[in-house]
Amino acid sequence: MTSAPVAFGPLAGLKVLEMGQLIAGPFAAKTLADFGADVIKIEPPAKPDGSGGGDPLRVWRLLKDGTSVWWQVQSRNKRSLALDLRQPDAQAIVRQLAADCDVLIENFRPGAMEGWGLGPDVLLAANPRLVVLRVSGYGQTGPYRDKPGFGLLGEAMGGIRHLTGEPGRVSVRVGVSLGDTLAALHGVIGILMALHEREKSGQGQVIDVALYEAVFNCMESLLPEYSAFGAVRGPAGSALPGIAPSNAYPCTDGYVLVGGNGDGIFKRLMGSIGRNDLAQDPSLADNAGRVARVHELDAAQRSVADALLALDAAQVPAGRIYTVADIAADPHYAARGMLLARTQHDGSEMLVPGIVPKLSRTPGGHHRDAPALGQDTDAVLAGMGLTAAQIAELRQRGVVQ
Repeated sequence: MTSAPVAFGPLAGLKVLEMGQLIAGPFAAKTLADFGADVIKIEPPAKPDGSGGGDPLRVWRLLKDGTSVWWQVQSRNKRSLALDLRQPDAQAIVRQLAADCDVLIENFRPGAMEGWGLGPDVLLAANPRLVVLRVSGYGQTGPYRDKPGFGLLGEAMGGIRHLTGEPGRVSVRVGVSLGDTLAALHGVIGILMALHEREKSGQGQVIDVALYEAVFNCMESLLPEYSAFGAVRGPAGSALPGIAPSNAYPCTDGYVLVGGNGDGIFKRLMGSIGRNDLAQDPSLADNAGRVARVHELDAAQRSVADALLALDAAQVPAGRIYTVADIAADPHYAARGMLLARTQHDGSEMLVPGIVPKLSRTPGGHHRDAPALGQDTDAVLAGMGLTAAQIAELRQRGVVQ
């Protein structure tokens, strides 16, 4: 049996039941766990021969000792309960757990929870204070609700995929699961708002987050530009349309990113590259004038090996494009506690991302490494009042692992 989680952070005492797998739902639960919520993650048991089982993320990308290093980030501070949700006894366990929880998070395709007898109507009837987060590709309503939806489809339908890439070339995806992560963060915002409202009403509610809507919510002026002017914004490479100068410029050893679009910043930028003529040009005194001459301005930038030193001295927002090796070696990342060293079972150390956001009085933390599959099954079931004999009988029938 595994001991109960350490109480810490602003969410200490908050009980969360995580159902679902991979990215969006588990990332939302991970964010709550980082700040002290007691997250019980439900996972499918392994097959009788010991293969498979668990969240598929356990074996995604690079593995260390047979387990994904991504898993160590996504599931830290959680407890693992292995249940076969196809069995009525397992469904009964979920209902009992949900009756004592504050939050339930699920990211199955719409209808899956209802098929197990675990729909929000059932759960809220037993626990009216429960907050239920439902994350899906297209939401719980509408003509697309039953379509399978992954993050890349949410990014495409939400509008961001059309904007990423170089003009005239096929769009590209951001190299991380951006749609899932945005949906997860919107889900966390919804949970915290619902918990705040519950303090007044005493009632829980259902939060419906669609992947595409989370992406669409971050698309700034895309829709009103189309509605008002018929403008369909397209990909612009590393530039930001309508904001100038803001781009990536070549240096001898790579590229430097420059955000010189503030009026005062623009003058300092031009001075730092020896173009005071442009700094004093009245037609370039504001963003609208600079946008009209953006190609001329981009061509006017002169990149040198010490570009960042010159730009920093001129107080112009600038930076280089980081690889993960740059991140791991950066003193600012280290000073901000964003590179956490965790000792592995073999004695080696592995860096994992630090905690964000940073709270001054009740910060979050990495207090428990990601669990093995079913590591906390006995402890969770015993906490529900089941005896050792009852747990053994459930295990023998494959209900739990």
